Amino acid sequence: MKKNLLGILFILLIMLLAACSGGDGEEASGEAESTEVVGDDAENATELNFWTFAGAHNDLFKESAERWNEENPDRPIKLVAETYPFAQMHNNLLLSLQSGKGAPDIVDIEIAKYANFMQGEPQLESMNEYVEPVLDQSVKSRFEIYAKDGTYYGIPYHVGATVMYYNKDIMDEAGVDIDSIKTWDDFVEAGEKVTANTDSVMWNVDTGDSLMSFWPMISQQGSDYFNSSGEVILDNETNVNTLQFLYDAIHTNEIAEITPGGEKHSEEFFGYMNDGGAAALLAPIWYMNTFIDSMPDLSGKMEIRPLPAWEEGGDRSAGMGGTGTVVTNQSENPELAKEFLAFTKLTEQGNINLWQVLGFDPPRWDVWESDAVREDNKFYDYFGNGIFDTLLEVRDEINTIHLTEQTPDVMNEYNTSIGESVLRQESATPEEALNRAAEKLRNQ
Repeated sequence: MKKNLLGILFILLIMLLAACSGGDGEEASGEAESTEVVGDDAENATELNFWTFAGAHNDLFKESAERWNEENPDRPIKLVAETYPFAQMHNNLLLSLQSGKGAPDIVDIEIAKYANFMQGEPQLESMNEYVEPVLDQSVKSRFEIYAKDGTYYGIPYHVGATVMYYNKDIMDEAGVDIDSIKTWDDFVEAGEKVTANTDSVMWNVDTGDSLMSFWPMISQQGSDYFNSSGEVILDNETNVNTLQFLYDAIHTNEIAEITPGGEKHSEEFFGYMNDGGAAALLAPIWYMNTFIDSMPDLSGKMEIRPLPAWEEGGDRSAGMGGTGTVVTNQSENPELAKEFLAFTKLTEQGNINLWQVLGFDPPRWDVWESDAVREDNKFYDYFGNGIFDTLLEVRDEINTIHLTEQTPDVMNEYNTSIGESVLRQESATPEEALNRAAEKLRNQ
């Protein structure tokens, strides 16, 4: 009852803010940053509106619309793709769905915001008829994130498989064979060789982004911030021990440093890595784009391997980040919208395009061995040929993460308090910091 009341108050607050900004409280407000149209010259085309907060996602949908119209000349679509600022788009969508007016046919919902749209009866269309036939060929845990009570609503862009990126030049200088690193104990041992024999540290630990350190490391142990019932488990023994491991890597074993800039999307960090500051980097596969765009000096030096396991035979990856694309119940053409969404992100060619257009690890693992994803491109030029070999190794080692309306609060707690107090300031032990954050969440 308390959670339902909070959810209602949250929605009313957003609607009040929208009214104060000049809206009428009934419909989404604010202009899109950009609008692109595909198929406006097609005769008798059905218009479908797509909202996103990521301009790159439009590239995928525009290509798909062109391909759809070529393959379905008797059922052409006119795709109107609109890009909004992140917060504005999600707020507009929430307002539209609650008011019953103004929502698009198809829309992206970022993973940290997704739980807000699962409250009560979701105002979204079921995608089960398209998802269920491909689940056996897919990383199922990534679809479970966007499901409720057995109904699949959101379609992922990627697995977000978290891996370890190694600077082969630094590892060779240290005398470490990266393929000998099987467990986190091996990783620490290798790190001691790196710090002893090179001018680099082994890796960096984020204080401002749990998604690039703490979260995937607990996920690969079967833990999380919440359990399957939505109860807070942030302060459980696994999580405390993992945060202690991160502390020890910096302050006891001294194989790691706090990430320059606090997280791995800062200019400070890019310059540091370009100059060989660290030998390894933990991040999802989608971070390859950041390497290419922001760390060009490392091209040809970085190789991708599974995460070290916590014990022999343990899981060696975690699915991090993501966005689920949904069809809203306000679509005037829901069956066409669903079929087009499935065409874009669930078909074999659609999954190939997730790689070829966006550089993402597609949810359908059956395409990971296809010739189409093995063709030379900028990712293979930068990282070598082992990208999908690594993914195939860990495809069954990715656990489902449990999202709730408090997920953004947990991430904020780590990014503003937990990481800083434990890792940088050393003002709290892992147990103290996690207990304090967990109790705060439980009392909200």
